[in-house]
Amino acid sequence: MSTKRVTAGVLAALLMAAVLAALLPAGGSARPSATFKAALISDVGHFNDKSFNQSQLAGLNLARKKLKIQTLPIQSNNSSDYIPNLTSAIRQNSNLVIAAGFLMADALKTVAAQFPNTHFAITDDFVSSSSGDFKGADVHNIEGLTYATQQNSYLIGCMAAMVTKAAKGKQVIGVVGGIKIPPVDVFLAGYEAGAKKCVKGTTVLKGYSQDFVKQDLCKNVAENQIAAGAHVVFAVAGLCGLGALSAAKDHGIWGVGVDRDQSFLGTYILTSAVKRVDVGVFNAIKAAKAGKYKGGSNAVFNLKNKGVALGKISPKLKGKLRTQILAKVAVLQRQIIAGKIKIPTAVS
Repeated sequence: MSTKRVTAGVLAALLMAAVLAALLPAGGSARPSATFKAALISDVGHFNDKSFNQSQLAGLNLARKKLKIQTLPIQSNNSSDYIPNLTSAIRQNSNLVIAAGFLMADALKTVAAQFPNTHFAITDDFVSSSSGDFKGADVHNIEGLTYATQQNSYLIGCMAAMVTKAAKGKQVIGVVGGIKIPPVDVFLAGYEAGAKKCVKGTTVLKGYSQDFVKQDLCKNVAENQIAAGAHVVFAVAGLCGLGALSAAKDHGIWGVGVDRDQSFLGTYILTSAVKRVDVGVFNAIKAAKAGKYKGGSNAVFNLKNKGVALGKISPKLKGKLRTQILAKVAVLQRQIIAGKIKIPTAVS
């Protein structure tokens, strides 16, 4: 064998080794660097809640389909699962790990500090090192996905008050919250403000189940409100809220859904306070995959950018009343978008 042939063979082998080394990420992992994986960790509400978590899962699934990425949904059954599930997602080489709600803030703060090179996002919490749940924390690798749900809830409060006035009974409406936390209270605050703006003297009954899963707890709260004269029940409690809506159906009154468009439950659903958490999840993944992740900042979704909205209006709302309500809502929506209406975010 000639010296030239041996030299050429050695050079070829060295070149191949260099190419293989370049393809392997640091640490010797065999995972191709071109593969992007996004993980979504549910809160205790579960992915089958027909609301908050399920909508986020839809965003994750859309990202898998549209962006051609790997996805990893992990369900939490109780709060003690949060840290293990977040950590598991990291161990499985996720490039972006999304915590599905405000209740996961403490767990995320702990895990994000332990894995400073991993990108995280959290739904329904404002990320800041100077205030709130992340005060004093290094938030360079955490992005907040926040929703101005006081805006669409204000419109729904107006609708609820107007249908109640038309029924010529007690001017009373109800709202059933899950756990009393800011992302729940913001719905209640907007709902009450909108109702009292559109129909003076409206009484808004507010109650909490202190749970996001057990439907009987929400149903009991709703039953009490209905017994007190509520003509509309707004459920802001994830899976638990289905119990409140069931009570509304049983008594032949209006129900209002939350997070997803819940008109599929029946025509007794007046509308829904849609929160596009699916869009938030998808957008966060898309940006991270494109190298445009924005840790330490907050994406804000509102009426203007269609991150919050009204769901389908029930076909049972008909005639002159429907026309009047939709016209009023259209005016209020324009005023909110223009910044002419200031809506509270805390329950009075």
